[in-house]
Amino acid sequence: MRFTDSPVIELDVGGSHLSIQQDNGSMHVGTSVWPCALVLAKFVDRWSSSSTPNPYSHLFQFRQKRAVELGTGCGPAGMALHLLGLDIVLTDIAPVMPALKRNLKRNKPALGKLPKIAQVYWQNDKQLDDLRPPFDFVIAADVVYIEESVASLISAMEKLVSPTGVVLLGYQVRSPEAHRKFWELCESAFVVEKVPHEDLHPDYAYEEADVYIMRKK
Repeated sequence: MRFTDSPVIELDVGGSHLSIQQDNGSMHVGTSVWPCALVLAKFVDRWSSSSTPNPYSHLFQFRQKRAVELGTGCGPAGMALHLLGLDIVLTDIAPVMPALKRNLKRNKPALGKLPKIAQVYWQNDKQLDDLRPPFDFVIAADVVYIEESVASLISAMEKLVSPTGVVLLGYQVRSPEAHRKFWELCESAFVVEKVPHEDLHPDYAYEEADVYIMRKK
């Protein structure tokens, strides 16, 4: 997978090129690009850009669909899905917003009309309501790493996704405690489908990263 510690991550999506600037020296994890965001972006790019029927043709019908990304960070996954046709809102906490805004401005030539952004803390119901749910897609990548935030994350996903919508999750185990709690809570809230690794983009099939498709029970 093309993932390095370089200050700039290059990503080709849907015939366009994204250049994501990260700050690896920042104290905020959201100002670095994490592998799952790239794995998720290129998985969607692989199948949504295909002109032939495929296992995900029914899923990646983005026309007139609304999406929200939780924990956008520097923006690679959200910007990629914007390029692929999703009407998406990118969200993160206040300390990460300057990095996100900088990367949106940096990629304006590729993105055209910029996606909306919003400051959102998962436990803040008013901020979630202000996003005007429900959404057809809830996107999240590498967001499960603090046990104390897991319950509010699951609650936010449930609140934001429509009854017929899906959560697209890029996932890697970051904390055993958070990992256990997340999947325990998911079991009661969502039907979970793990994407086979052979269906990930071959250049972005990072061994420790998975993609899940989750639907409300």
